[in-house]
Amino acid sequence: MNKEKKGLRSSRMMIYLMMILLAAMTVVPFIWMLSSSLKLSKDVFTFPMQWVPEEPRFQNYSDIWTRIPLGKFIFNTAKLSVIVTLLQFFTSSFAAYAFAKLRFKGRNFLFMAYIATIAVPWQAYMVPQFIMMRQFGLNNSHMSIICLQAFSAFGVFLMRQFYQSIPDELCEAARIDGLSEFGIWLRIMLPNSKPAISTLVIFTFVNTWNDFLGPMIYLTKTELKTIQIGLRMFITQYSSEYGLIMAASVVALIPVLVIFLSLQKYFIQGVASSGIKG
Repeated sequence: MNKEKKGLRSSRMMIYLMMILLAAMTVVPFIWMLSSSLKLSKDVFTFPMQWVPEEPRFQNYSDIWTRIPLGKFIFNTAKLSVIVTLLQFFTSSFAAYAFAKLRFKGRNFLFMAYIATIAVPWQAYMVPQFIMMRQFGLNNSHMSIICLQAFSAFGVFLMRQFYQSIPDELCEAARIDGLSEFGIWLRIMLPNSKPAISTLVIFTFVNTWNDFLGPMIYLTKTELKTIQIGLRMFITQYSSEYGLIMAASVVALIPVLVIFLSLQKYFIQGVASSGIKG
């Protein structure tokens, strides 16, 4: 018995050490980026590396706002991220409720056909999408990005799986009491779906905030560009000023970090719950 306990403790120790090592490997690049953002460019790649600068250069964080229109880029990115996140929340939750709780002919086939689009890479149809947006007159506008990202098959799948974990008896009782389908969605489904909603918000906001290829294709005017395109412009213009580049990268990372930390307590629960039923 003692040998079994010792073996179990040893295996747990090994698992914990591996998890610590993996966590360190994930965090170290971000620590290096933060450290480099407080250095002169000539000190970024010095060896051995100085993790804590002797004289932190906080001026880097003031210079980046004057070298490029960083404030405008952040505003554009925040605007697109918030609008797309809200639209995906409504479209995904509405469709997920229909697929999970309503009975209609061809429901399963339609759901599988829609979910199958996840397997098609965006690069396979981005040219037809671009031609379509240009014919609609939406090229070089934020509306093109919003229209293309307002719907998400992954979001529908995530919300539908979670909705299926909510007992059908609640919906039936609400219908008997005279509640409409919209009322059931608003008063029963949403209050019980905070983990799934938080997970969807995190994924959608982060993906939209970090999107590079879409804005690069559709947005050519400087006043319309997003933070990721702005960082690329910054790197092109100031390729040797690594301290400034790292400072701009840290600023671009802050909103994503805030969103994740504010919703992370629901994140794991939402991912786990979405796979209860299929």
